[in-house]
Amino acid sequence: MRKFKFTIDGSKYNVSIKDIEENTAHIEVNGTPYEVEIDQEVKVSKTPKLVRKPVVNTINDSAILKKNTTTGTFGFKVEAPLPGNIFKLNVKEGDSVKKGDTLLIMEAMKMENNILSEKDGVVGKILVNEGDAVLQNDVLLEIQ
Repeated sequence: MRKFKFTIDGSKYNVSIKDIEENTAHIEVNGTPYEVEIDQEVKVSKTPKLVRKPVVNTINDSAILKKNTTTGTFGFKVEAPLPGNIFKLNVKEGDSVKKGDTLLIMEAMKMENNILSEKDGVVGKILVNEGDAVLQNDVLLEIQ
């Protein structure tokens, strides 16, 4: 979209050119839309114009489904949100944790990411060590 400011006979106009198709331009002058015919030779494009049906989204298309991770020996599984390396473990087996506590720090995409506890509990089993490479959704530790 291109924007212009014109002054004609002392009156100021804000003009936005929205789209130009063949010899018709869709413009907006001071907020009012207009269709303007262009009086010139139309250049024929060699590139075909792609015409698609409009996409219809249903209500459930944008919903994020969260997996149930409450099954396991010790209860709640903490999984890696993305592939990376375990940089630092902040807890040991048997430690009490509260929701929001930093369990470990993961290095992914050259950034340090804090992995936080999603619930209160006791660290039951730690399945990784510092320096381990993990993939997305690998179980890092379990909380009772």
